[in-house]
Amino acid sequence: MAGDARATRYALVTGASSGIGLETARGLKPHFDVVGIVGRNPERLALAAEDLRSDDVRIETFQADFSSLSDVRRLAGDIKARFDSLSVLVNNAGVWHKVRVLSQDGYEDTFAVNHLAHFLLTNELKDLLVAAAPSRVVNVSSSMHFRPKSLNWDDLMFEENWRGFWVYGHSKLANVLFSNELARRWKDLGITSNALNPGNVRTRITRNNAFLDKLQHSSLSRLIVMTEADGARTSIYVATAPALEGMTGHYFDTVRRIKPSKPSIDEEAARRLWEVSQELVDAVVG
Repeated sequence: MAGDARATRYALVTGASSGIGLETARGLKPHFDVVGIVGRNPERLALAAEDLRSDDVRIETFQADFSSLSDVRRLAGDIKARFDSLSVLVNNAGVWHKVRVLSQDGYEDTFAVNHLAHFLLTNELKDLLVAAAPSRVVNVSSSMHFRPKSLNWDDLMFEENWRGFWVYGHSKLANVLFSNELARRWKDLGITSNALNPGNVRTRITRNNAFLDKLQHSSLSRLIVMTEADGARTSIYVATAPALEGMTGHYFDTVRRIKPSKPSIDEEAARRLWEVSQELVDAVVG
């Protein structure tokens, strides 16, 4: 990636106190002067920072609860106070619930954490991304985004017919729609936006579902499920590969560019999601 060699190069990964996020931060270390990691739990965040710490790169930690949009805005302020620019933002944090849970703002929590929090954070960090241009936004989605035929416009918060798999896939479709709309809106600013599926990875995201968590850690799972380090490869690739300089609005799966789902490339749906997301965010943080 081009840029002033004398300038400090900053990267930031959300959901980086464990799992794919932690391994993504580890993989970004050779490419940046400062790597910021965002996590909800202060103790795990401190352990992750200690794990990543080395003489060649500075590790900065940021604690935030993505279930609260006010906390996300506060997080953005903390980042802007410590970072002069931002070459790469990896929107990685995510949750999966076994029952319907509301965020601190009263929104369905899967949609709030997986989509709205990153929508707000990315927009709040726009000036830092512009300052580092050419810069990259990397949005971690999932193959689950192929399941919904469209967003659930009549009931985005799933007050009815809540099902964990469906709601998670819905939030992952929102990730790709947001990524594509961001690519269109910011294409003239030197900021690229791409989405990806990390693969079928054994992570803590299933911790709220006892059955899935047990299945992920079974002996059978170990034969067919990727390690967290393997799962981070695509995020690292999309964040750093010189061959992707200037490429925007694409979707990657296990280090390959592929076509995303048909609903995820619906430009009208992407515009509508952006507008609705802005309204939902403004209703909480103004």
